[in-house]
Amino acid sequence: MAHRFHPTLLREYDIRGVVGRTLGEGDAYAVGRSFGTIVRQAGVRQAGGSRVAVGYDGRLSSPALEQAVVQGLQDSGADVVRIGLGPTPMLYYAEAVLDVDGGIQITGSHNPPDHNGFKLVLQHEAFFGAAIAKLGAMAAAGDWSTAGSGGGSEGGGRVENVDIMDRYAARLVERFDGAAWRIGWDAGNGAAGPVVDKLVKLLPGEHHVLFTQIDGHFPHHHPDPTVEANLADLKALVRSKKLDFGVAFDGDGDRIGVVDGRGRAIWGDQLLGIFAELVLKDRPNATIVADVKASQALFDRIAALGGRPLMWKTGHSLIKSKMKEIAAPLGGEMTGHLFFADDYYGFDDGLYAAVRLIRGLTRLGRSVTALRDEMPAMVNTPEIRFPVEESRKFAVVEEVRARLQALGASVDETDGLRVGTRDGWWLLRASNTQDSLVIRAEAKDEEGLARLIAEIDAQLADSGVIRISEDDS
Repeated sequence: MAHRFHPTLLREYDIRGVVGRTLGEGDAYAVGRSFGTIVRQAGVRQAGGSRVAVGYDGRLSSPALEQAVVQGLQDSGADVVRIGLGPTPMLYYAEAVLDVDGGIQITGSHNPPDHNGFKLVLQHEAFFGAAIAKLGAMAAAGDWSTAGSGGGSEGGGRVENVDIMDRYAARLVERFDGAAWRIGWDAGNGAAGPVVDKLVKLLPGEHHVLFTQIDGHFPHHHPDPTVEANLADLKALVRSKKLDFGVAFDGDGDRIGVVDGRGRAIWGDQLLGIFAELVLKDRPNATIVADVKASQALFDRIAALGGRPLMWKTGHSLIKSKMKEIAAPLGGEMTGHLFFADDYYGFDDGLYAAVRLIRGLTRLGRSVTALRDEMPAMVNTPEIRFPVEESRKFAVVEEVRARLQALGASVDETDGLRVGTRDGWWLLRASNTQDSLVIRAEAKDEEGLARLIAEIDAQLADSGVIRISEDDS
């Protein structure tokens, strides 16, 4: 019964692989069987606990993986609540409000169409890091015994189907107090599409939707709003219809991208600055968490607004966990994961972020375009990912760290290497979701940015890496 996962499958904050190469139905079964065992064992300690909510995204491989996960959960003795096809935050919502003790979403998020994986929640807490490692060790040892756990016999898990999408959509607009705006919505043929179709009927204003039909081939563009090329259709819609702004979502709907009325992209850290202003009005001195890729302008903005900025590790599970630890009401990442814990559940939800933006604009009395105009002009790169062998990506970061340490450089090692210089800062870190390295740089002027990028490339070259962007590869 033992099962060994491919060494690249178990990541820091979720489980991700390439279908047919590093991920198959046997892996999905083992995830379900192991996670179900963990849930049942946790139930022993907390007087109950053997129900798991399961959802899946629109990738072609997701239904088969979902079926295997469900079988694994049943064979562990856990009961299963299947919520069906939908975005990841709908699964998070189900786990928060239904009588369940954990949740699994089958999703490849923003990755290429042949990728897929699993995001897990245990008793309202992010399941990541050591917990994922424990799951892998349990599967490798075939240690799926739930002897003495009570609450049902091993192999006897029941299955219940629950349609929660309407309830989720209604929760998104609960206490809505926003004005009517003219908005474009691009679901990118991802799992958020059906919820978008429901949501726009619940909101005031004029709404134009793109690509809300789920299609795992992603025929129009890849659903990753952090890549500006993927926003081209939304920008064209906003301009042609003279809309106030547009929103886009990634493949599983937990991230948001925004363009203003002039078609300018507004990135996740810039959005977080808008939301920080709103949250800090109600919660003065609150701590706002942002990842290491965020602009220095964001941290300065939070401080200027009277908040306490905290730089933390990139990763949805890591940010959520840190926010809970310190009771932060708001957090986010440059990649568009935004986390509201003031009057929401603290998980990343691109659809809820869109609703909060509409509400926030009304409260601030300013349009997205006006807010974008007010943002300081920063000379920086977007997040740049480039492929590196899985076996080398962390080693390269360590090699660069050692050289910088020998030089006495100013390095923040919260997550990877954020290096401060007279020109500004640059970042190098290994992606936890792809076989890639990630860089970003921000400077005071174009000449300084060029020097920062040259410094990054020189360090990479010293480790035998020639940077080629994923867009060019």
